Amino acid sequence: MGHLIELKNVYKIYQMGDETVHALDGVSLTVDQGEFVAIVGQSGSGKSTCMNIIGCLDVPTHGIYRLNGRDVGKMNRNELAAVRNEMLGFIFQQYNLLPRLNLMENVEVPLVYAGISRAERHIRAREVLEQVGLGDKLKNRPNQLSGGQQQRVAIARALVNEPKVLLLDEPLGALDLKLRKEMQGELMRIQKSLKITFIYVTHDQEEALTMSDRVVVMKDGEIQQIGTPQDIYNEPKNAFVADFIGESNIIDGVMYEDYEVEFAGQAFKCVDKGFDENERVDVVIRPEDIIVGDYETSPISGEVESVIFKGVHYEITVDAHGYKWLIHSTQSQPVGAHIGMNIDPENIHIMKKMEAQAK
Repeated sequence: MGHLIELKNVYKIYQMGDETVHALDGVSLTVDQGEFVAIVGQSGSGKSTCMNIIGCLDVPTHGIYRLNGRDVGKMNRNELAAVRNEMLGFIFQQYNLLPRLNLMENVEVPLVYAGISRAERHIRAREVLEQVGLGDKLKNRPNQLSGGQQQRVAIARALVNEPKVLLLDEPLGALDLKLRKEMQGELMRIQKSLKITFIYVTHDQEEALTMSDRVVVMKDGEIQQIGTPQDIYNEPKNAFVADFIGESNIIDGVMYEDYEVEFAGQAFKCVDKGFDENERVDVVIRPEDIIVGDYETSPISGEVESVIFKGVHYEITVDAHGYKWLIHSTQSQPVGAHIGMNIDPENIHIMKKMEAQAK
């Protein structure tokens, strides 16, 4: 059985005066029915362009996009509109609710355009509003709702056409932190309950790791890595992914041979192989993987420059070997103290140098 969504070597190229901009540069991605896939990246990374192509709001300059087995590039305008209405639902950061209509009427709008009968519209709108926990507010207007409740109405309106794919572009960006956390849980519950495919664009790395089955990390129109949240965090493919997803110490190193790397003036055992002898590499170490030890006996030692309490841990900055190391520890250290640092082999991640990454 084929993939629900398939992008194959997709390019999107714009001409901006004399400048040629590659918004997407050879993107390939597949998504299966029922997956929750998050697309993350910095501003200008191409994540929204990718979303627009998946949503049939734009077309590739080159490459193939298949939706449910159909080649979108071979469809005419009417066929595109029909597929978009039948297959896809959209949720954006702006709710775009109609202030003069009550909740039922707002949710029924897509069904009106689809030519659904009044009686059927009422049944379907009521069902989806109950699914998002607003079954007791059918006659309320948007200005009578909280921000989180308005977001639920937007979700209900996107679901009322029973789409196979729901595309969400920064949908929680307008909410405060507490509401955003609540809505993350609500979206995950709805996705698992309805078993429909979610494509979720966000700049919030924590949100992507928390909510999705797979994460797509983008930079400069290219996909840097696709994987489970655990893979992306624990086994980043390059230093960009390691630095973008969570916090990392990224240090220059030399791979002496398989399973042995030098950095910070010391040789360390590691679990990586397949590099050239004495190849220059990026060494990536997560702050929580550094074990504070004795200054005299630890392989790396330095002076504590700052300590910040973060609630569940202390964020400690240490000056050692000309590098500002970041440590996350449940134990505080006094500023000015000399401490040692230890790292287990499995927590030393070796990357090809960033400048050596192929375009």
